[in-house]
Amino acid sequence: IGAVFVPLNTRLAGPEVTFHLEDAGAQVLVASWTMEPLVVAGVENTDVERVIFVDDGARVPVEEGRLALPAEIYSEVLASASVERPNVNVGLDDLAIILYTSGTTGNPKGAMLTHGNLTWNAVNVVSDMNISSDEVSLMISPMFHVAALGMGVLPTFLKGGHLILEPRFHPGRALELIEQHKATFISGVPTTYQLLAEDPAWEKTDISSLNSLTCGGSAVPLHILEAYEDRGLSFTMGYGMTETSPGATSLPGRYSREKMGSAGLPQMHTHVRVADLDGKELPPNEVGEVQIQGPNVISGYWKRPEANESSFITDDGGTWFRSGDMGYMDDDGFLFISDRMKDMIISGGENIYPAQIEQELAQMEAIAFVAVFGVSDEKWGEVPRAAVVVREGHDLTESDVLSYLDGKLARYKIPKSVVFVDEMPRTASGKVRKPQLRELYGN
Repeated sequence: IGAVFVPLNTRLAGPEVTFHLEDAGAQVLVASWTMEPLVVAGVENTDVERVIFVDDGARVPVEEGRLALPAEIYSEVLASASVERPNVNVGLDDLAIILYTSGTTGNPKGAMLTHGNLTWNAVNVVSDMNISSDEVSLMISPMFHVAALGMGVLPTFLKGGHLILEPRFHPGRALELIEQHKATFISGVPTTYQLLAEDPAWEKTDISSLNSLTCGGSAVPLHILEAYEDRGLSFTMGYGMTETSPGATSLPGRYSREKMGSAGLPQMHTHVRVADLDGKELPPNEVGEVQIQGPNVISGYWKRPEANESSFITDDGGTWFRSGDMGYMDDDGFLFISDRMKDMIISGGENIYPAQIEQELAQMEAIAFVAVFGVSDEKWGEVPRAAVVVREGHDLTESDVLSYLDGKLARYKIPKSVVFVDEMPRTASGKVRKPQLRELYGN
């Protein structure tokens, strides 16, 4: 119909909803009855002209006077709509979605995804994942996140497959749905797959229908890889971000052992390179910034000229998106991600990539989750610190953690301290909020 879709995270607070609505210039807000309190808190003093509620079974009436705008009901709006097809020409270059980044630092930026970005990404996924018209895709990630839309919903739609939608992720419920609907495809992050494998129903649930598992966000720890291999399953790992709709690279399951830790090869219609900060392409095995080019890459951010200027680089090879991730290509052209540029720790002049330390510690049986971040140090400027969630039924000390790394990593990379936490602060997509970790445990 030519409208622009702006998905909002259901875990936002009222002021955050207000920011997104104001920044996007939203005119219509569609929400479930369950979200009514958040709608009331977020819609005031914005340009929203219509609020439409979807009946999700909550049937919570809007209290008189709480919402300044009249509340419309989605089913009634549909019933009263014209049967005439809207006469709107929509092309591949037209804006389809403004999708806000997770906002781990500062206010989120709205990535402008065109119909072309979404279409080419779906074509990449269909090609790399061999999505078929018989696919039964279970969406266990929220659809306000680019991975669910780009890696699951739209490719499945493109091939005419079936979708199973869930409002939120619960491992036991997900396993039940896999068995009930004979799901063939799921997509998630390592945390998602770990929670599934650790659920009490894991061993007794029939998951034999599954044939495609995609995983992004970070490398899959060995013990999780083995848990799925024991059930005859392997992962297609991938790398990408909101700005690439989201696919950039893909690692087929047949390489999961041979190229363990790799993000894979560039997707069919996408180019990936590793370059220095001046845009000069680097040789294999040399760490630099990962830069991406292709029809699935956004042209810019909504109303953010400064971010657009700093996020793209143009040379004889065209325009490249600067991911802000550090990585390298091996001799076979497989991409390995070292870490986020902003997460890199510089200690005594040495570059330390937290992801490398996290991958080592993730192999410890007693560790459920781990995140490494930099803290100030008078002598070295900055040193690594590990935040650890201990697996239920295990005991772990700081000495255990540090001694485990001895001999596995250079001594300057070994954390100087360990903090034990009950849970990790995370974004809705499952990524650890490292700025919040630093704020809580950085002193």
